[in-house]
Order: sequence, then structure tokens, then C-alpha cells
Amino acid sequence: MKLNVNALGTFYEMAREGAGLAATRLNSMSEFESRVKVTRLHFTHRSEIRNELDDGNEKVGIRVSLDGELSGSSLLLFDHESARSVVGTLVDDVDEEPTNELATSAIVELCHIMNSGFVDGWADVLQAEIDVSAPEYVIGDTATAFIDEDEFEKMHEELALVFQSQIETTGTEFGFEHYLIPEHDSIARLFETQTEDEGIEYDKLAGFDQMAQHGATRVAENLTRMTNIEMDVDIRRINFISLDAIPETVPNEPLVSVAFSFSGTLGGYLLFLFEPQSANELVAATVGDSPNGGFGAFEQDAIKELSNVMTSGLLDGWANMLDATIDHSTPAYSHDMGAAVVDPLIVGLSEVQEFAFVFDTRIHAVDREFDVDIYAIPDETDLEAALDRLDERRIDESLEHDVEETEFVAEEFDPDLVEEIAAGTFEEVEDL
Repeated sequence: MKLNVNALGTFYEMAREGAGLAATRLNSMSEFESRVKVTRLHFTHRSEIRNELDDGNEKVGIRVSLDGELSGSSLLLFDHESARSVVGTLVDDVDEEPTNELATSAIVELCHIMNSGFVDGWADVLQAEIDVSAPEYVIGDTATAFIDEDEFEKMHEELALVFQSQIETTGTEFGFEHYLIPEHDSIARLFETQTEDEGIEYDKLAGFDQMAQHGATRVAENLTRMTNIEMDVDIRRINFISLDAIPETVPNEPLVSVAFSFSGTLGGYLLFLFEPQSANELVAATVGDSPNGGFGAFEQDAIKELSNVMTSGLLDGWANMLDATIDHSTPAYSHDMGAAVVDPLIVGLSEVQEFAFVFDTRIHAVDREFDVDIYAIPDETDLEAALDRLDERRIDESLEHDVEETEFVAEEFDPDLVEEIAAGTFEEVEDL
């Protein structure tokens, strides 16, 4: 199956159109004023889908089966408190708990009408008929409450394609998410009708995902060695998203960021995002507490140098597997609101493309409050060319010689590292 960017754009618009209709129907049924916050196409592993649903927080909503031109499952889920808010708005003088019969009926009715908006939007864009089963009420705090084991097993063994939409409201605090999980064969047929001869091979995108996972693992290893803090690769997925929607994916709060551009066989941008507390923790663990307090020039230089080391490890791994050269710029530091740190990157890419594949990774400390989000946004033309020349056997050979781990045990901290980081002379060691 080939993934043509124009075809992916069509499916993205399909998802966004459906979300827009769902928001309109929510407004017509209630006092809410809602809008589409963000729509994403995720290329992700079924284990990540399971982890996202299996977070221990109770969710409630509906599940329907789809058939026809598009087959699969559609889930519309509220968190517990949001479900109570919805019931309180729709039904007067009723127990708002989702287990109450009237409350359950109200949730099912609202979810069904909204889900129909999603499906109608998809059908309009695809100019196709999609059959929808009767809604099944679902409630639980584990993944299997919403997707059974057989369906998990049917997902593509390398990467599953998941459509995810979020709608936000003004004046009322509640949230829900919508998932479209198409059957692999169904989405493959649709891509065949939408895609010309050119495009990205799905299996090669899965191979590049392995490469990205390997790079994230090496970054975590380097952080563990430099900070003496055990690190774990937490969230990792490939998003296909409109460039103008990328700022919506970044928390609307002050963030410390370090950005790089990279060029060569593969060009694009790499962005490291830290909450200020995490940035302070990382610097303190590496070069000691600030002599002046706060986050001054010394700390900024340290976080830039640490990000530089992580970037070199990540891009060198990609270059090795692509048998190519990838260079990167000097680090650009910023401390600003989330969207503001992303906007300059979007401006650079928007001159040549409308959509982007975003490789989204989170690395967090195992036993303390610390994490870093990594966004890799390659140029789509370069990515297609790089994947076209990607030899999957080279990936397999590289991984055989460098076994991946997702959790790392810290080694004894080397005090000489403090001076090297502060002086900007630290060099990454390939064999840890």
C-alpha cells in the first residue's frame, strides 16, 4: 500500500469535516459552544492505542461498527466528569452518574448523533456509502472495555492507522475524544483509489518508525548516562497533520524549547520541549545547581549543549540507517508560550507544503517528575525520497547489532562530565 500525501490530505480533510459536523450537532442539542480543537491521523502501534485507553481513568460513550466503503470501528468517549456535565445539561433533575438509566440514554443519544456527524462528514468527502451499526454503550477504565482482544490482533502488526479528533467547548469544562480505527484492508483499498503510482510505501514508513524508535532509545540512553536518572521512552507515534494545526498539539503554557534545522538527504526541523521545572532538573542533574538561581545564561548554555548531544545521537542514527549524511544547525533556545515556540518552524515549512509527518516522542524519568517532548518534522519531499531509498535489511542489521531497550539503569555519575558540558566539549559515545 502506498501513502500519497495528497490522498492522506483527503483523509485528513475527511476527519476534520466529520469533526466539524459533530461539533455543529453538539451545539444544536445543548447549550455548549464547541469547536474542533485538533484532528490527527496517527500511525501508531496497537500497544500505544491500548496504553492510551488503558490509563486507569473511567471513560464512557459508544462504540459502533462501520461497513461499506469504510469498515472498522468508531469510538466516542467522554471522561467520567465530562459525562456528568453532559447529562446535567441535557436532562433536568436526574442522577448524573453514567450508570443511571436516564443518564445512560442521554449519553448514548448524544454520542450517536455526534458520531453520525463524523460518519456523514467522511461519506461526503469520500463520496461513498458507509453503513453504521446500532450504538453500543461502553464504560470502563481498561482498553478491553472499548476494543476487544480480537480487534487488537487484527490491527496491522507494524503500524495501525487511527483517526483521532478532539472538540473543545467554551464556558463548560468537559472533554471527549473520538477514534476511528479502520480495518487495514479497508483503508488500503481506499488508498488505492485515491493514490497515484507515486507515494510512500506503508511498510517503509513502518521501517522508518523502527528507525525513529531506535533513535529515541539512544536519546534516552544518553540522558541516563549524563544525568544519572533512569529514563524511559513513554509516548511515540507518527502523526499526519495540517501544519496550521501543529501549534494546537503543544501545551498552551510556558515552555523551554531548543530547536534545530537539519539538512542533507533528509531535511526538516527537530524541537525539544521542556517544562521549566524539567529543564531545571535536567541542568541540575548534569552540571549541578545554578550558582545564581533561576534559568540564566549558564543554564541556557547547558540545556542547549545537552539538546545538541541528543540531536547528534538521533540524526546520526537516522543517517547510518539511510546510509546518508544529515547535518544540523546550532541550537536555537527559546522560553515562551507553547504555540510561540512552534510557529517559526511552521512558517519555514509552510512555504513548500501544507501537511507534515510529525514524529512525536516523549521521554520521561522513571522515578521523578521530569520529561522531554521531541518533535521531528521532516520535509515531506525529502522524507518520501529517503524512504524510497531505505533498505529495510539495513534497519534489521543495525537493530541486530544494537539491541533496543525501553528502560535503562543509570550508571555511576562521572563528575568530569560537569566540566565537559559546561565547556561545551562533551562528545557522545556511541557504545554505551
